[in-house]
Amino acid sequence: MNEITGILAIWYREFKVFLREKSRIVASIINPVLWLLVFGGGLGSSVRISGLNYQAFIFPGILAQVVLFSSIFFGVYIVWDRKIDFLKEVLVAPISRTSIFVGKVIGGTTDSLIQVLILLVMGWIFGTTGFIPGLHLTPFSFIAAFLILIVTTVSLVSIGLIVGSQMESPEGFQLITTFILFPIFFLSGSLFPINNLPRWLEPLTLADPLTYSVDALRQVILGTSRFSLLHDLSIMAMFMVLMIALGTYAFKKMKL
Repeated sequence: MNEITGILAIWYREFKVFLREKSRIVASIINPVLWLLVFGGGLGSSVRISGLNYQAFIFPGILAQVVLFSSIFFGVYIVWDRKIDFLKEVLVAPISRTSIFVGKVIGGTTDSLIQVLILLVMGWIFGTTGFIPGLHLTPFSFIAAFLILIVTTVSLVSIGLIVGSQMESPEGFQLITTFILFPIFFLSGSLFPINNLPRWLEPLTLADPLTYSVDALRQVILGTSRFSLLHDLSIMAMFMVLMIALGTYAFKKMKL
């Protein structure tokens, strides 16, 4: 078995698992839509930001939320694979652990991007019908947002796999990821503008890698952002490379 075949085999397995869990697909779409429609609609009835409808303003943040939660929680499959001894079979296969990690990353990225694609289509429908005023997804913004989310997803799936490779129980994984997920999401500016933040909050927000993904998404979808698109993409690319490097190292040192 060559490395490419091994990577594709691992990706295909993860993709099949995803397709069999239809409840997971439904839940991953319903939850962000509730955030967008209920939370965004309720608060948006009295709040406008930069002249934008609040639901339109948080739409890029909701896209990032989908990627964040689905990508990092993907790491729990490493824990389950270890418990059913499937991971042992994979690790003794004649492919490198780097290829195993790459296959897992591609599999997790595919799963998350399918969910994102569905939400992007829903956003286009909401904007076109006027259900969310101010949200106008063009072919360019649709494709640009999708490309930005690919980079974001690869980084976050890598984080989930790094955590999963060090955990021995799903409960332990869930506990650790809870402390990761919510600070990353709430500090990213997904639900509020990152201009003129309190002095104590600004460093925390700027240290959050998801901040730059949300900012880039707002730039291509809504035309508003704090940083330039090049600045956002540069930080996102560096973070992705760092997470891939750490994930590869974690898999090489992983013990059964």
